[in-house]
Amino acid sequence: MGAFSQIKEAMVFGFPPPAVLELGNATGFDFQLQDKGGVGHAALMAARNQLLGMAAQDERVVRVRPNGMDDVPQYRVDVDWEKAGALGIPITSIHHTLAAAFGSAYVNDFIQGGRVKRVFVQADAAYRMLPKDLEKLYVRNSAGQMVPPSSFTSGRWTSGSPRLERYNGFPSMNIWGEPAPGRSSGEAMQAMEEIVSKLPQGIGFEWSGLSYQERMASSQAPLLYAFSILVIFLCLAALYESWPIPVSILLALPLGAFGGVIASTLRGLPNDVYFQIGLLTTLGLTTKNAILIVQFAKSRLEEGMGLIEATLQGTRLRFRPIIMTSLAFGFGVLPLTLTTGAGAGAQNAIGTSVLGGMVTGTFLVTLFAPLFYVLIETAFGKHKRRETPKRLDIRSSGD
Repeated sequence: MGAFSQIKEAMVFGFPPPAVLELGNATGFDFQLQDKGGVGHAALMAARNQLLGMAAQDERVVRVRPNGMDDVPQYRVDVDWEKAGALGIPITSIHHTLAAAFGSAYVNDFIQGGRVKRVFVQADAAYRMLPKDLEKLYVRNSAGQMVPPSSFTSGRWTSGSPRLERYNGFPSMNIWGEPAPGRSSGEAMQAMEEIVSKLPQGIGFEWSGLSYQERMASSQAPLLYAFSILVIFLCLAALYESWPIPVSILLALPLGAFGGVIASTLRGLPNDVYFQIGLLTTLGLTTKNAILIVQFAKSRLEEGMGLIEATLQGTRLRFRPIIMTSLAFGFGVLPLTLTTGAGAGAQNAIGTSVLGGMVTGTFLVTLFAPLFYVLIETAFGKHKRRETPKRLDIRSSGD
């Protein structure tokens, strides 16, 4: 990029090749800068240049570049509609004449060799190259007379976009960019939104392409987590036929999520969709470990043991199964954590979050799940210690 910046004749950017079809792109963002306030093309171009300047100084984004062409010289024809009306020239005649001469106009079809071909009319190349060629045209008025455009038009040079760019009905400019090394695409998108907030009033933005899908997916993540926890709570409530007991199990969920977050942070992995998948898996495994302890503690409590004694016994009995299943699952995802090569990024993200969650979800849950159960059962439970009936020995005395 430093070498490309020395080129004065053009704006040159270096960026990775396009993603494989049907597999998408893991990095970058697709940004639409819009004129939502009707400030005009010149103000939109100034806002774009201001945005590119601020983005170049932001450490969260790199290679921010416009996806399009800069303004080019244009020759603008201004029509004096009062003069045209006085000469009896309809507006449609002016538009059709200029469009057909300098652009093209479809006339009809004809058949040649059994094939239907279209006929387009257009001024010859030698007569549509310069602004002075307008003087060679004539427009028919309502009386059938031919009027030269020079009698009711004037021309001037200006600049403008070589193509009409709009997005959702607003004039827009497409901007591409990538997150800086070690940054996620979500951080890069947040940086762009902060930059746009500093632009003049009337300038807005929209996300398109994969960035739009990412923004939609990220907004649904809290709802999905909340729904997952709700489903777990309802299933546990149906299993234990109790409302307080599932709360003691749900209190252990952050213990597993804590390990997944710490492990991914230590490896410098972003908070992407793969991490979220691994985190959901960790929540389920953490719940499983807590259920094993609470289930046996509840069973011993119903048999008449004391709350503390039943909880400790359930923890001792379930400690080895928890360790065995956690080790088995942890070693199962270890290849995902350590793999390299093509597709390793997604595998590392899932494996790291699950493995880190299993470590804390095993040892911390073993320590804190009994505590949560005792606290919830003491505060809201209706346990009653069943006393064993005393044995009554009745001996009859002899006569």
